[in-house]
Amino acid sequence: MAAPAAQAGTHKKTAKKAVHHSTHAVKHPVAKSTLGARGKRVRVAIRGKHRSVVHVAYVPAPASFGQMDGLHTTEDPLDLKSGVALVMDQDTHEVLFSKNDQTVLPIASLSKLMTGLLISESGLPMDQPITVTQDDVDTIKHSRSRLRVGTVLTRGELLHLALMASENRAAHALARTYPGGETAFVALMNAKAKELGMTETHYVEPTGLSSENQSSALDLSKLVNVASHDPMLRELTTSHSFDIEMGNRTVQFNNTNRLVKNPTWDIGLQKTGFINEAGHCLLMQVKVAGRKLIMVFLDSAGSMSRFADAERVRRWVETRPVNSIRVSVSDKSAPRG
Repeated sequence: MAAPAAQAGTHKKTAKKAVHHSTHAVKHPVAKSTLGARGKRVRVAIRGKHRSVVHVAYVPAPASFGQMDGLHTTEDPLDLKSGVALVMDQDTHEVLFSKNDQTVLPIASLSKLMTGLLISESGLPMDQPITVTQDDVDTIKHSRSRLRVGTVLTRGELLHLALMASENRAAHALARTYPGGETAFVALMNAKAKELGMTETHYVEPTGLSSENQSSALDLSKLVNVASHDPMLRELTTSHSFDIEMGNRTVQFNNTNRLVKNPTWDIGLQKTGFINEAGHCLLMQVKVAGRKLIMVFLDSAGSMSRFADAERVRRWVETRPVNSIRVSVSDKSAPRG
């Protein structure tokens, strides 16, 4: 198994903006600063006769590991925006399309599908109440969550939120309350990966926030193949939304995959993921032109481009004779080590 990639540092999901202020002398100014378009000058009104001009320099999000390795320069006949792609017939295991499919990269919240599979197979009671604690707060990326510390939900509800809405605190709470705790759970994640023949896969935590959670598209196709036969995982990953009662209010969580609400798609199982190091990721089990397909897209350039890639692949499969569909693009780079 390829060694985990070096940690690329901690970055927030949204691009950072460096702001430089140039202010005329003002006595006790009270100002409201509004950032405008990327790199544009913004005038900020201040009470009184003076105002401040704010120069906003746009700083793009750091490059993903795939971008740094040059995966986005790999040309393919479908002009996909994902650095890695794999499309496989689930019944025959025939690879229809592959692009850098053995390259090992961070997989972000695709990790939660393994978390969900293990919880589903555990036999633990789904109606058992679990309290979200400070231990479940993200200390890797410092991401936000609408699950406040002290929230009490059932194991089944947490599983639903982890898979459908990619809720990090929910996924962590599931691992933390597993017999033996998070350490035992992560060991089980790696043992299950080995059992499934995912030889290039490595997990260090249950959420995918760490860039050390790594796999290849080929390995992930094996996970999708198994998980898609689990009725609970199929239901939870493809539900459109889920309402949670928290105190005196109802909070709605929505699916992170926009395609599940598209009636033209027949999706049996799905999971999305994103951290800066991984880029935007998507895996699905779908039915296209009467065939059950496994699709894996890693290191996509934008949040919408992974879905556009899936649409492009679907049209490609639908408009070509079955015996003419096969494209393979060699790996652009070796796995990071």
